[in-house]
Amino acid sequence: MPLPILALAIASFCIGTTEFVIMGLLPEVAADLGVSIPAAGLLVTGYALGVVFGAPIIAIGTARLPRKAVLIGLASLFVVGNLFCALAPNYWTLMVARVVTAFGHGAFFGIGSVVAASLVPKNQRASAMALMFAGLTLANILGVPAGTALGEAFGWRSTFYAVVAIGIISVAAIAWLVPAGVAPPSSGGIASEVKVLGKLQVWLAMIISALASASLFSVFTYIKPILTDVSGISVSAVTWVLLLFGAGMTVGNIVGGKLADWKLMPTVLGTLVLLVAMFLFLAEISSLPMVMIATVFVWGVLTFVIVPPMQMRVVETASEAPNLAATLNQGAFNMGNAAGAWIGSVAISLGVAYQHLPFVGAATTLLALAVALFSFWIDRRPAELDYVEPVGSTS
Repeated sequence: MPLPILALAIASFCIGTTEFVIMGLLPEVAADLGVSIPAAGLLVTGYALGVVFGAPIIAIGTARLPRKAVLIGLASLFVVGNLFCALAPNYWTLMVARVVTAFGHGAFFGIGSVVAASLVPKNQRASAMALMFAGLTLANILGVPAGTALGEAFGWRSTFYAVVAIGIISVAAIAWLVPAGVAPPSSGGIASEVKVLGKLQVWLAMIISALASASLFSVFTYIKPILTDVSGISVSAVTWVLLLFGAGMTVGNIVGGKLADWKLMPTVLGTLVLLVAMFLFLAEISSLPMVMIATVFVWGVLTFVIVPPMQMRVVETASEAPNLAATLNQGAFNMGNAAGAWIGSVAISLGVAYQHLPFVGAATTLLALAVALFSFWIDRRPAELDYVEPVGSTS
C-alpha cells in the first residue's frame, strides 16, 4: 500500500470505529447518562444525519482550499469531536459532539477518495480508493469489537479516548505522508463543484449507491433476530458471525477495486445481479445454520464489492469537479442506511416474517439494478442526455 494511502486508511479506520462502536456500547452509555437504550440509540441516528447534512456544507466550504490541508482539518475535527464525546457530562452534550464529529465523515471519504485516486496511475484508481476504504472495513472487524470490549471493561469513555489516540496518529500520518499540492481544487471553485451536479449520470450513480445500501440495511438491521430466531444460532455466536460478515466486506472491498479498474459498470451490474440471487437464496436457507453462516460471508463480500466502483463512478462522471459529488455519494450511502432500516421496519410491521426480509432486500436491489441499467444505456447515447437543464433556463 502506498504510504500516503496508508495514512488515509488509518484515518478511515478511526472514522469507521467512531461511527459503529457506539452500537456495542448503548447499554453502558444509557446507564451512565441516565437515559433509555432507545434514546441512546438515537446517537446512531444523529451521527448518520450529521454525515448526510454536513457533507455538502464542508465540501462547499472547503472547495478552494488545498486538499491536504482539508484532510488534516477533517481528521483533526474527529480528534476534537471524539475528545468531547469522551468528556460529555450529559446526553445532549454527547449528541451534539456526535453530530459535529459526523460533519467531517462524508467530506473526508469524498475528498480522500479523490486524493487516493490522484496518487496512482489511471488504471489503478478504484483499487487506490479501495485501499483507503480498507480502514473502514477493518474498523468493523477490529475497531468495533476491540472498542466494545474496552468500553465494557473500563467504561464507554475509555473507548473514545482510544479513538482520540488513533486519530492523533492519523493526523500526523496525513501531515507527514500525503504530498503537498495533491489533487488540486477545481479551478472554478464552488461554482464548478455545484454545476457538475447538473449531470444526470452523477445523480444516477448516487441513487444506485443509496439503493444498494438500503437493500443491505433493510435486512442487516435485523440480522440478530434472523440468526437467533430463524437460523437457531446462539446469541454468543452472533458476534463471530458478524465478524465473518466484516471479513467478507474486507475481501469484497479489495476485489471490488480490482474489478472496477478492469470493467467498472459491468462490475456494478454483475454485482447487483449476484446480490439479488444471494438475497433470494438467503430467504430459502435462513433456517439452516451452517449454510446461513457461509452465506453471511458471501453477503459481506458482495456488499462491499460495489462500494469502490460506485465511488469511482461518481468521480468519473463528475470529473471536472469531483469533490462535492464524491462527498455527496457518502451521504447517499448513509441515507440508504437509514432508509433501509426504515423499509425493513415497515415490512415487519406489515407482517413480513424475519425469514422473508431478504425478499425485501432483493426487491430494493432490483431497483438499484434498473437504475444501473438505465445509466449504462445512457453511456451509449448522445452526450446531451447526460445533462439536466437547470430549472428556468432557456435554450
